[in-house]
Amino acid sequence: MFAAKDTLLTRPSGGGYQISRSLRFDSAASAYLNRTPSTTTNRTTWTWSGWVKRASFGSSQVLFGAGPDASNYTIFYFSGTVSENLEIYNYTGAVTTGYAYTTSVFRDPSAWYHVVLAVDTTQGTSADRTKIYVNNVLQPITISTTFGSSVNTWVNTNNSHRLGSTPTTSALYGGYMTEVNFIDGYQYTPSSFGETNADTGVWQPKAYSGSYGTNGFELNFSDNSNTTAATLGKDYSGNGNNFTPNNFSVTAGAGNDSLVDSPTSYGTDTGVGGEVRGNYCTLNPLYINGAGTPAYTNGNLDMLAGGTGDSYFGGTIPVSSGKWYYECLINAVGTGGTSILIGICKTSAPNGVNIGSYRSTSEIYNLDGTAQTAGATYAAGDTIGVAIDIDAGTVKFYKNNTGQGATPSFTFTAGTEVFVRGRSDSANPSATFNFGQRPFLYTAPSGFKALCTQNLPTPTIGATTATTANKFFDVSLWTGNGSSQSITNGGFQPDWVWTKTRSTVQDSRLVDVNRGVSQALFSQLTNVETTESTGITAFNSSGFSVGSGSSNGNGVTYVGWQWKGGGTGVSNTAGSITSTVSANTTSGFSVVTYTGTGSAATVGHGLGATPKMIIGRSRTNSGFNWGVWHTSLQSLYGNNAWIRLNTNGAYDTTFDVFDPQNNTSSVFGIGTEATMNANASNYVAYCFAPVAGYSAFGSYTGNGSTDGPFVFCGFRPRFVMMKRTDTSGTNWQMYDTSANPYNVTGNYQTANLSNVEEYYASIDILSNGFKLRNVDGGINGSANTYIFMAFAENPFKYSLAR
Repeated sequence: MFAAKDTLLTRPSGGGYQISRSLRFDSAASAYLNRTPSTTTNRTTWTWSGWVKRASFGSSQVLFGAGPDASNYTIFYFSGTVSENLEIYNYTGAVTTGYAYTTSVFRDPSAWYHVVLAVDTTQGTSADRTKIYVNNVLQPITISTTFGSSVNTWVNTNNSHRLGSTPTTSALYGGYMTEVNFIDGYQYTPSSFGETNADTGVWQPKAYSGSYGTNGFELNFSDNSNTTAATLGKDYSGNGNNFTPNNFSVTAGAGNDSLVDSPTSYGTDTGVGGEVRGNYCTLNPLYINGAGTPAYTNGNLDMLAGGTGDSYFGGTIPVSSGKWYYECLINAVGTGGTSILIGICKTSAPNGVNIGSYRSTSEIYNLDGTAQTAGATYAAGDTIGVAIDIDAGTVKFYKNNTGQGATPSFTFTAGTEVFVRGRSDSANPSATFNFGQRPFLYTAPSGFKALCTQNLPTPTIGATTATTANKFFDVSLWTGNGSSQSITNGGFQPDWVWTKTRSTVQDSRLVDVNRGVSQALFSQLTNVETTESTGITAFNSSGFSVGSGSSNGNGVTYVGWQWKGGGTGVSNTAGSITSTVSANTTSGFSVVTYTGTGSAATVGHGLGATPKMIIGRSRTNSGFNWGVWHTSLQSLYGNNAWIRLNTNGAYDTTFDVFDPQNNTSSVFGIGTEATMNANASNYVAYCFAPVAGYSAFGSYTGNGSTDGPFVFCGFRPRFVMMKRTDTSGTNWQMYDTSANPYNVTGNYQTANLSNVEEYYASIDILSNGFKLRNVDGGINGSANTYIFMAFAENPFKYSLAR
């Protein structure tokens, strides 16, 4: 049934379906594919499935459309005029005969989406007539104009059918597309085209094996020997319904639109580029990029910076270990200024001038901005190679394959990342990047790899069924019944549970394995530990139980955040104070209890890595604040900086609460202040060390815009908590994907208040971090400084766009 394909694209019967290539659609080049069926078939019932990776935003972009003219058409598209949702629109005789759209938005350019539109207008229920799925999730839809019973669409007529544009060549798509299946005469769910990976739990492609119907087709763009309908536009369904490509190129070099960027990862990297399959690095339009904000084209691989101020441009895949190589073809160094710089930058300072870089005027810089010896100048037509060795802390620059100057070095510490970065202080510089999604012009140095998810290291958490992130941290929602019930999670016995009501005003509760499930503390209060026999009553193998009390009020809705420690606490004598520790060194979390002395001391935490965040307070003394130490507070404000969890206050340096200079892989330091160390007072501390692909603890600066900062985490977050630090008046805000299954994410809890769950369309949770989407001063005030903690749903190596 199936014709020959790219030799690297296979259909194994046991799963592991491999997609060898994708096709890049450049809207600026008016790229699209078209076909006009010879036969009109089923206009009421059909399914479109495709894997797409978005590149540009802000305008309507059609994935699939059909019809004869501007008054008669059906289109399925991303709407960028108001939002970035998915819409299905049917227009007949200049009259809207059906219009529905998702309430969720899709503006993640860093990974792949699986999108399915399933239509059957003969369904008796109007909501069943058009169904949109993303990554196997049926999307909530707003029906603006009901598709009438058995109303005809323009799909499956003998009019132009297109991928990437309307029938009149408008609303052109900008991004990548592959494995497009169209089924004539059937309304299918995503299970016909994808399946859940048994190891990672992430949705992945599978081979469609059913009937296509007369006008059905499969396009995977695997034959890039030419740009004809019989090659690049070839139909692999067996029907011979080939599409004609328009304005695509498969010529080797920067203009090649046939790339190995794929939603399936496989292959071995030998350094030549265009080899391994997977999700590739591109430039990231979500970064805030300075005064001369760059414009991106050609699938976010081409950059043109406008204006005369500094412009910053960065990639979608930061890395924290290994050897990596990419190339940048200089199209123009710019005018009216001085130069363009190509190199790397730490994610902790994405818009800083201190980038390890090679400047067109010959200077080569260390990561701290200090100049090294000069290399050669470069200009339009030159290719700059960048070889990053994170383990050695060096970056080597090449001009047309000739090494340049001294090798800049940088200091790298665990828990940080280095990513592709460029800067320009001239007007209208332009460059084309290649991260390995096509062959390199020059072979990478030995051992250096393309920036692709296939080459990312296997994460400690997330690679197998036993180590998925929800085996270490999870979020549960439930509605109380006033009696008792068991609350389930992803499959682990928690050692710390933090619960809060969503629908009524009530104190949150924190219980842990060291203190016992009946001993509650309250994140917004300063009172002592309280015994609650009818609150949380047990930690179970897959969650916890609640009784008839405050965590299970009849009809009240709740959320519970849960962390896995090390089970029953054990004595730890690593510090000057003996502690009891329940530690999970895999996930970087521990529960620590100890008795204060009033003198500066160290306390064993059991993590095996230096903590980056500590939350703690007295269990036995009323009136004591919750103390929070965070690694970014130290770097921003000094060693004495800390902040209170139970207030909306700013950071404080007036009390000797923590002593981070004494933090090591075995102990954390505390000062003499009573918040964490009153004589004979009993304390609990929750300690966190970052784990790549699972947890992150950092800071960002707000900009007061709906186009707020992008914060890289290295994973698709399950939970994010942030707090403004530079002034008082803003609360601790907590977001999770249980309360927010779709973007934009707006439901949030407040750690320092007893209020109900609130809503403010605030952030997008993405495949590799989160993006601030509102001017709320609580999380994105202009020039305000924030700290955050985040935990994963999936590591970026495997995650899909959200």
